[in-house]
Amino acid sequence: MNGAWAGWQWAGLVARLVAGGVWIAAGALKITEPDASIAAVRAYQLLPASTAEVVGLVLPAIELAVGLALVLGVLTRGAAVISAVLFGAFIVGIASVWARGIEIDCGCFGGGGAKAGATSDYPWEIARDAVLLVASCLVVWLRRTALALDSVLFPQAPPERAPEGAEI
Repeated sequence: MNGAWAGWQWAGLVARLVAGGVWIAAGALKITEPDASIAAVRAYQLLPASTAEVVGLVLPAIELAVGLALVLGVLTRGAAVISAVLFGAFIVGIASVWARGIEIDCGCFGGGGAKAGATSDYPWEIARDAVLLVASCLVVWLRRTALALDSVLFPQAPPERAPEGAEI
């Protein structure tokens, strides 16, 4: 492994651990409060009530699963794709309430619902999620990162050699 590629592998590890840690924290803070999670999803006023309830119930478990997969480096690329999609959706959701003049706590780490003066938080929340989106995309792009269990569970086969005299 050359030095530049090794550097990318370690950068990928950091991206994986940061994004995974955020997902674990977010999911853990919400999973024991299903009513608050449902209220947070409803506050965005983007989904029908029945869909918002299902999303509010399921989202914390998905966040925990994605976070654990990223931190452990198991099924990393798939987890990073889901992570990127979720961060993209959260950016759209926050931008949507901002554009519509709705003031809510994002509910990212529990809580949620109406919050006076919340619009001043929206740029920071969008910036945070954009950085985490980029981190997730880096992990998707790299496919494998340092210290991932994927390397043990799914070892890559060495490239096949062409027979002598054959051109590639």
